[in-house]
Amino acid sequence: MRITDLMIKEVMIMDLKATTKAEAIDELIASLNKSGRINDPELFKEAIYKREEQSSTGIGGGIAMPHAKTIAVNEPTVVFAKSKAGIDFDSLDGAPAHVFFMIAAPEGAGNTHLRTLAALSKLLIDADFIEQLMNTKTPDEVTALFDEKQQSEEEQAKKEAEKKATTEAAPAETKAETKSKTEAETKADSSEDFVVAVTACPTGIAHTFMAEDALLKKAKEMGVSIRVETNGAEGAKNVLTEDEIRRAKGVIIAAGKKVDLDRFHGKPVLQRPVADGIRKPEELITKALNGDAPILQADAGSSTSSADEEKTSIGSTLYKNLMNGISHMLPFVVGGGILLAISFLIEQAAGSDSPLFQLLQTIGGGDGAFHFLIPVLAGFIAMSIGDRSALMPGMVGGLMAVNANAGFLGGLAAGFLAGYVILGLRRVFKYLPSAIDGLKSIMLYPVFGLLITGAAMYYVLSPIFSWINVGLIDILNNLGTGNMVLLGVILGGMMSVDMGGPFNKAAYTFSIGVFTSSGNENGLMMAAVMAGGMVPPLAIALATTFFKNKFTEQERKSGVTNYVLGLSFITEGAIPFAAADPLRVLTSCIIGSGIAGGLTQLWGINLPAPHGGIFVAALANHALLFLLAVAIGAVVSGLILGLWKKPIEVKA
Repeated sequence: MRITDLMIKEVMIMDLKATTKAEAIDELIASLNKSGRINDPELFKEAIYKREEQSSTGIGGGIAMPHAKTIAVNEPTVVFAKSKAGIDFDSLDGAPAHVFFMIAAPEGAGNTHLRTLAALSKLLIDADFIEQLMNTKTPDEVTALFDEKQQSEEEQAKKEAEKKATTEAAPAETKAETKSKTEAETKADSSEDFVVAVTACPTGIAHTFMAEDALLKKAKEMGVSIRVETNGAEGAKNVLTEDEIRRAKGVIIAAGKKVDLDRFHGKPVLQRPVADGIRKPEELITKALNGDAPILQADAGSSTSSADEEKTSIGSTLYKNLMNGISHMLPFVVGGGILLAISFLIEQAAGSDSPLFQLLQTIGGGDGAFHFLIPVLAGFIAMSIGDRSALMPGMVGGLMAVNANAGFLGGLAAGFLAGYVILGLRRVFKYLPSAIDGLKSIMLYPVFGLLITGAAMYYVLSPIFSWINVGLIDILNNLGTGNMVLLGVILGGMMSVDMGGPFNKAAYTFSIGVFTSSGNENGLMMAAVMAGGMVPPLAIALATTFFKNKFTEQERKSGVTNYVLGLSFITEGAIPFAAADPLRVLTSCIIGSGIAGGLTQLWGINLPAPHGGIFVAALANHALLFLLAVAIGAVVSGLILGLWKKPIEVKA
């Protein structure tokens, strides 16, 4: 596939009108949307901004490559654009960006598309090529330049392949000479300037391969031998061998996501963001050659996401660990919870002796999916802290919390305990002789990790959290109507504070904890949380529909999408609007969500399903009242936002 098959002329912008990063992203997305290459501009925009939050895609040298892989994309496309004046894109070198490539990749994109995008990324390392692009005046010139460049690259690759084939087809004598020469070179490798590297970025589309190419080219200039493994969207390619790792003087990890580090035990390992692989290849190679990096002391399962993780705050680290547990637990919550909810409907219609009722109860309930909720939560919190060695003691600690009726809080404690126990054991065992390094992950960590975690849970944490858990359930069961309404207002409002962030997840996690600890009778909290979470996107949709003069044309189109997102309990659909106008959007949504959550408690609505929005509303004991609570909250928020927001100024 040619690069120009993805870089279609119809979406190119030869002179961007934007003057800011946000405007540039909007203009690029608008071009994609106009051509029908994406089906949901707001969802795509959300994915673009999520990628930008991880690190700027303004890679420096005047280039910006915002990109995303999402179901909002119909066809893989690259939008080429230029800005004569330049735009501040938060580039890594602080310079304005002049050349833009917005990459839109669909979920499940074929390997051909991914390889083509990787080829594009590598071309952009060539400064002369970028200069030529800057001088183009028409889409035809851009297309011709890319076709010429790609053809040149393909011809070069073909020559190298032919050379390799000729060597492999050489007479036996020649092969023997070559083999002898190779063996001699291998013996001399101990004095060779040889390093290995791994590149990886969160989406695995662009930066992974740009970092690879930058390292390869710079190593060639420096006369250094290098092997680069890429962890892209297609998985790991050019995987490093044990022999290559052994021979390397140093290891470069230029990554923005987790990379397996086990194999580099005992080597100097330089861990840097993937952007440094693109912009600072000479510095990384020099440091790796000189061994100017910490010696890795790893056990099975060690991994990294980038050096930046070391600089994150304690709160951010704890939240990341918690979310790792919750994200792995959610499939059990949703799958088991919805099956349980359906079983209750069947019980009402056919009685508790119904085979189908008993089947669904077994699969979804305490003997099935729900049995794993707290162990999975605890295990993956522990794994986020202490890697794979912490998974087993974390899960066992979580199971002990279940058996002791310590509930959700006990599971959280077990997960964090097990993770930090393993970190402590690593410090203790690092002084042991290197000859027994292999025993650490096989025997020492499992045995001592389980013993310490289990003992702490059995004698200290499980009794404490069992008392707290039982007390909390008793308090909730004995709350008067007024207090229940207040709790509903708080939980519902929290769902809109950050729309998917810590406050949102705290409210959702609390309701799940109550639900799993006390059963169906406390689906009350689930009703408050789900109603509160449905309000923001629905409020946005209503405001853009009935206050058209307050929103841009693109915002009005995106507003329609929020009807579907809101009804599906996907709060994140409101994020782009909140980012653009946080004071008005967040304030109005918090008010409406709080009203919706409070009404569910006032009317005693019980929703025994943890997700699904309108699609599980029929499972509530008062389905129509639940929908009414959501509608009232959405209308209130929509009216506040619509009346508060200023009209769009129409330029003459």
